[in-house]
Amino acid sequence: MDRALTLHDWTIAGVAVLSGLAAALLLRATLRWLGERASRTRWGGDDVIVDAARAFVPCAAIAGGLAAAAAALPLTARTGRTVNLVLSALLILAATVTAARIVAGLVKSLAQSRSGVAGSATIFVNISRVIVLAIGFLVVLQTLGVSIAPLLTALGVGGLAVALALQDTLANLFAGVHILAAKTVQPGDYIELTSGEEGYVVDINWRNTVVRNLSNNLVIIPNAKLAGTNMTNYTRPEQELSIMVQAGVGYDADLDRVEQVTIEVVDEVMTEITGAVPDHEAAIRFHTFGDSRIGFTVILGVGEFSDQYRIKHEFIKRLHRRYRAEGIPVPAPTRTVTVRQGELPVVIPHQRDASAS
Repeated sequence: MDRALTLHDWTIAGVAVLSGLAAALLLRATLRWLGERASRTRWGGDDVIVDAARAFVPCAAIAGGLAAAAAALPLTARTGRTVNLVLSALLILAATVTAARIVAGLVKSLAQSRSGVAGSATIFVNISRVIVLAIGFLVVLQTLGVSIAPLLTALGVGGLAVALALQDTLANLFAGVHILAAKTVQPGDYIELTSGEEGYVVDINWRNTVVRNLSNNLVIIPNAKLAGTNMTNYTRPEQELSIMVQAGVGYDADLDRVEQVTIEVVDEVMTEITGAVPDHEAAIRFHTFGDSRIGFTVILGVGEFSDQYRIKHEFIKRLHRRYRAEGIPVPAPTRTVTVRQGELPVVIPHQRDASAS
């Protein structure tokens, strides 16, 4: 300390600190006002930036006030340098955390806008956050006068050992990055694996893929397994898909009338039921001379995979009701049991028209 502290020094320092606090409160109120305005825009990135700045800008104002107060006090050169280093390090840490939040929020917003769902691909969010925090940590060390060259050398040497110890983790990490980069699977897609797992992709993180099945349970699939197995994606390249319903009518039915009635029911279902595709072109294809019926396939259009169950339900009910009203026979397989005196019962499979019995 070059000289003794005076009341004037304390007054100047106090004014500097109070000015920093007042500026922090004013900036926080301003950012709150900006946040309300940003919430009304269509782009979600401005919300992320304002929300992250709401914590950093007041801290920067307070740090500025403390730095001004330290400059007003008659501190020694060493003490003043130490105070400046500490304040600079704290400010860099705050800026690093804020930058990590902004980058992670923008990446998450971009992932949501690309996939069009509420879920997020947290693998990119986590990677971007770790990179920003690591850079900020190195900058802090350099600011404090700590040489980062030995640290980088140690990390390079120890990286091989870490890679060998974390082979499975790294394999899942790179598999997740490959899946998202190739755009074969995105959050919100409905997928089915050859091993039987199926459902909506909720998230793809650094280790596994989270899938929510139709019973609302979560299925955890390692990224390496997902990348190395055969899979059907029912959402890509288009979300709309066609489903087939098998049906049959008796041999004495008028097939032209059957086709006309069935197409009318299909058009009715496609127009009135939620989840159907109104502009779907109805199609019916006869394909089999069965034991008791002529089989055919009805092709329906659904807007999304889970809609097919509701569409099938309504279609079968309405088609059955319409066939009964039109008198179109729908035979059912039956069995005839013949019992001979003195012999064991013999069951003879026999297909016949139930309407004739």
